[in-house]
Amino acid sequence: MKEYQAVILRLTGHTREDEDALTDLLNERSRGGWDPTMMTPDPYRLTIIFARASQPER
Repeated sequence: MKEYQAVILRLTGHTREDEDALTDLLNERSRGGWDPTMMTPDPYRLTIIFARASQPER
């Protein structure tokens, strides 16, 4: 089974700042085992859906 997480990143319109924010977000989620599965662009925000295998409940 998988679990999902949606993240909305607000874009500033400044390319360097937006690149840094997206890089930080992707690196942070990757360390937690999350993989990006879908991105939906918008002029003002980027919605990213992450997925990972869920941990079995004990």
